[in-house]
Amino acid sequence: MSEEEKIEQQSTENKHKPHENGDEIILPAGEAGSQKQPIKVQEPQIKNMEVHHSHHPTHKKKWGEYLLEFFMLFLAVFLGFVAENQREHGVEKNREKQFIQSLVNDIKADTARIKNIMNQRIIRERRQDSLTLLLNSDSNAVHTNIIYFYAVTASRSSPFRFIPTDGTMQQLKNSGAFRLIRNRAVADSIGRYDVSVRSLQRQGELEETFLQDYRAASAFIFNALVFDRIQDTNNNVRMTTENPALLPFDKRDLYAWNYKMYLIKSINKGNRRDARVLLQQAENLLETLKKEYHLE
Repeated sequence: MSEEEKIEQQSTENKHKPHENGDEIILPAGEAGSQKQPIKVQEPQIKNMEVHHSHHPTHKKKWGEYLLEFFMLFLAVFLGFVAENQREHGVEKNREKQFIQSLVNDIKADTARIKNIMNQRIIRERRQDSLTLLLNSDSNAVHTNIIYFYAVTASRSSPFRFIPTDGTMQQLKNSGAFRLIRNRAVADSIGRYDVSVRSLQRQGELEETFLQDYRAASAFIFNALVFDRIQDTNNNVRMTTENPALLPFDKRDLYAWNYKMYLIKSINKGNRRDARVLLQQAENLLETLKKEYHLE
C-alpha cells in the first residue's frame, strides 16, 4: 500500500473514533444525528469524597471531668438550699420580733393590773384589821355603820382577782411558735414568768374558797338586809349614817368568824407578796426583751 493510501485510511478511522478532551468525549458531527455541532458528554467524575459515618464517640471522659460535673451540680443545689434557708430564716426572724413585741404589750398590761391589785390589797388588809378590832370590842354596837361597811367589802373578790393578758403567751404555746425564740435565756425567762402567773391565779382560786367560808360565818353576825341597803345599783358601797343592829350572836359564833377572817387575811397577805414577786419578774423580763430585741 502506498503512502497516500495509508494516510487516507488513517483519516477515515479517526473520523469513526471518539476523541478525548480532558474529561469530555466529543462525537463526530456525522454521528450526532441532525445536529451539526459536536455533542459533549460529561463523563462521571470520581473525586476524593469525604465519607460520613454514624457518630460513635470514641473519646472517654476522665474521672476528673465527672468529678467536676458532680461538684457543679452539688454547688447549684447547695446554693439553692442556702438561699431558701436564708429566706425562711428572715421570715421566722420577723415573726419572732412580732411575737416579742406583742408579748411586751401583754406584760405591760399585766404590770399595770398587778400594781392596782397590790394597792387594793393594802387597803383591804387595813379594813380587815379595823373590822376585827371593832367587832371584838365591847363597844361593837356603837360603830355598826363602820362595821357593816368593812364587813361587806371584806368578802369581795373581783377587785383583787388577777386575770393575765395572755393571748400572745397562749399562741406561743399552742401554735408551736415558742421555737421561734432562738435566745434560750429569753425563752427560759418567758417560761418562768408564765409559771409565776399560773401560780398567782391558783392562789386566787384558793382565796375564793376561803371567802366562801368567811361569808358563811358572817351570816350568823350580820344582817343581809343592811348589806343590801348600803349598796347602790352599781354595787358600790356607801357608809350609812345610822347604826344598824348586828344579829344576836354568841362567843362561839364570834370565834368561828375570827378564824375565817384570819384565813382570808393570811391569803390576802400571801397573794400580795406573790404579786410583788411577779411584778418584779415582769419588769425584769420587759427589760430583757427590750434589750435583746432593741425595742422601745
